[in-house]
Amino acid sequence: MTTAYNHVTVLLDEAVTALAVRPAGCYVDGTFGRGGHSRLILQQLGGDGRLLGFDKDPLAIAEGQKLAAEDGRFVVVQRSFAEMAEVLAERDLAGKVDGILLDLGVSSPQLDDPERGFSFMQDGPLDMRMDPSRGVSAAQWINTAAEEDIARAFKEYGEERFSRRMARAVVLRRAEQPFERTADLAKVLTVANPAWEKGKNPATRAFQGLRIQVNGELEDLQSGLQAALEVLAVGGRLVVISFHSLEDRMVKQFMRVQAKGEADRLPRNLPVIPKVFEPRLKLMGKPQFASDAETRANPRSRSAVMRVAEKLR
Repeated sequence: MTTAYNHVTVLLDEAVTALAVRPAGCYVDGTFGRGGHSRLILQQLGGDGRLLGFDKDPLAIAEGQKLAAEDGRFVVVQRSFAEMAEVLAERDLAGKVDGILLDLGVSSPQLDDPERGFSFMQDGPLDMRMDPSRGVSAAQWINTAAEEDIARAFKEYGEERFSRRMARAVVLRRAEQPFERTADLAKVLTVANPAWEKGKNPATRAFQGLRIQVNGELEDLQSGLQAALEVLAVGGRLVVISFHSLEDRMVKQFMRVQAKGEADRLPRNLPVIPKVFEPRLKLMGKPQFASDAETRANPRSRSAVMRVAEKLR
């Protein structure tokens, strides 16, 4: 029997409002999840509107297929949003998209289902893949990767200051017995962490780093941001919700660079700046955060940051 795991969509109204949905527009939900954002976008689209959803998770795709069967304006694709340029080109929609929404990170159903192996809070197989049918599982990677690569993942992706110590503990333990379960790995990481943060499980940062490593999340984000810029129509909106500093830093830097343009690379006092050096994005307002009411109702929304930009050329 399949257990249903609830997902509360973060910044639902704020994100869809930021897209400035036009009834006849074409939109992309790059992280369909359980369809919270998609359903609200569809409510605002007219009969000629179109919405494409992307997700790697087969359970999310199954939910998306149900929605597609109910609403002919919606199509769901089991691909990473990093590949949206290729998918949209195949559908003759490149440069014609009016808005793209990316709600980054792991979803509540993924975290809450111990069989997916994302969480240290419940014991389950050490998998962590968004798409369990592809790639290398967390267990396979942690049992074979070099110690320095494990330390790098913990430090760079998990921002864990005791990354070397924890990686050493992992390597020493796996020599005796390979890791297969989340609780087993969490126990080793917890013992190896000498300075526990108040209110945070000692394995939190290392688990985050491992998850990002296994799924190539930051590489997907970098590719996805660039792809979004290429497929958006002039005047189209890019809305990104991130949940940790690494993601938000990448989004912030990308948007700022594209909003600044490259005029500083040109000789000074040029009478006309060539269009290719002009800004491609316009920042839309300040970053938005979940309200006090939302964070009380859904504690996982506390770290959410939403940034919005509009394509200029």
